[in-house]
Amino acid sequence: MQQNFREAIEDPIFETIAQAAKALQIDCYVIGGFVRDYVLQRGLPKDIDIVAIGSGIELAKQVALLLPNKPQVSIFKNFGTAMLKHNGIELEFVGARKESYHRDSRKPIVENGTLEDDQNRRDFTINALAISLNEANFGALIDPFNGRADLEKKIIRTPLEPAITYSDDPLRMMRAIRFATQLEFEIALTSLQAITDNKERIKIISKERIVDELHKILASKKPSIGFALLHKTKLLPYILPELVALQGIEEIEGQRHKDNFWHTLEVVDNIAMTTDNLWLRWSALLHDIGKAPTKKFHKKIGWTFHGHEFIGSKMVYKLFKRLRMPLNDKMKFVQKMVLMSSRPIVIAEDFTTDSAVRRLVFDAGDHVDDLMTLCEADITTKNAKKQKKYKNNFKLVRQKIKEVEERDHIRNFQPPVSGEEIMRTFNLKPSKEIGIIKDAIKEAILEGEIANEYEEARAFMIKKGLALGLSQDNV
Repeated sequence: MQQNFREAIEDPIFETIAQAAKALQIDCYVIGGFVRDYVLQRGLPKDIDIVAIGSGIELAKQVALLLPNKPQVSIFKNFGTAMLKHNGIELEFVGARKESYHRDSRKPIVENGTLEDDQNRRDFTINALAISLNEANFGALIDPFNGRADLEKKIIRTPLEPAITYSDDPLRMMRAIRFATQLEFEIALTSLQAITDNKERIKIISKERIVDELHKILASKKPSIGFALLHKTKLLPYILPELVALQGIEEIEGQRHKDNFWHTLEVVDNIAMTTDNLWLRWSALLHDIGKAPTKKFHKKIGWTFHGHEFIGSKMVYKLFKRLRMPLNDKMKFVQKMVLMSSRPIVIAEDFTTDSAVRRLVFDAGDHVDDLMTLCEADITTKNAKKQKKYKNNFKLVRQKIKEVEERDHIRNFQPPVSGEEIMRTFNLKPSKEIGIIKDAIKEAILEGEIANEYEEARAFMIKKGLALGLSQDNV
């Protein structure tokens, strides 16, 4: 017996689409994410997919004619799709189709098809759900693969044989893991095995597509689900080998180090609870990647990872370049976070001086709060006493940063005395002495020798200039 989902399509736009389809004498259905999210009660999505048994482009044009504001229709002939925007929602129209694939490409050979063909080509049963917009059975749920039951069981499963589904379009392997992460679902065992068996097929997928899925995994409530699945299915070495290198615990002479891979996933989950900043989440994911190449064992002190922050920040650039991610301020932000990831920890442990805090604020600039958030997320100890101690220490560091910033105004530091004034005062042309004096003023402010204000900085400039043997004519 068909279930009726008429309440899911109460929005007047669906009645308009039904009228347009009737005028063209074609059948149409709302399919995919809209239906899935309705069943999951996730709210109205920002995009809705409509499949037509006929021309999706013609249906979109007809819908636009019936709408009061006559929205513009964007047509993508190569894909046989059309899109229009209405009341903040993107409606995408496509003709029902069946697909076949060549082994060396995820781009299918497309033919016109039936609703059944179109549901067969969908990636997962939960995305193959359709609701009829046709007069004869308006609101009927068409669910040939028991997708609704899979939603209730919280299972990711393919409509057809999983090995074929993933081999045809290997991006679906990433999508399965992404949906499992976003929805906190399990991937069916046959599907999980098929992903593992087809892992090498990920090589034919563009880096941009892979990164898009990684972004969605990282943006999830609990990103570790996705990265653990990427690791379990052995996809991770093809995507982020730097993370794989962190996995494992070595023991020499009874001394062990923690498993930095699983520690990293804990840090990412921690930071996901406090920020939606995607690039700060990337920073958490990559903050320890320098530990694999810097790991050393010393008989007297045990395991060390000296300079792992510096090495890790260099690795960020190579990783971003390999994945064709932006080599701009976003990459530089991640580099800075990785490079500075241990600085607040050292301060927290030592209850250190104001000058150390000033230097931290100076070096981190506008990103000092992000850096503190990263370091707080890095607390993964299971020892309740230690965890409380570390968290309290970081509270003290944050308080000290606030006090130093209010007093000394170090964030986005601008020298109180300009290079031009130094040149005028000592009758200088551009020379290394100007840089020496500017650096000396900056160091004196950071060390707390002088206040971050003009009069003290100028007096210090004159003293430093005379010490360098510069002319006193204009002093």
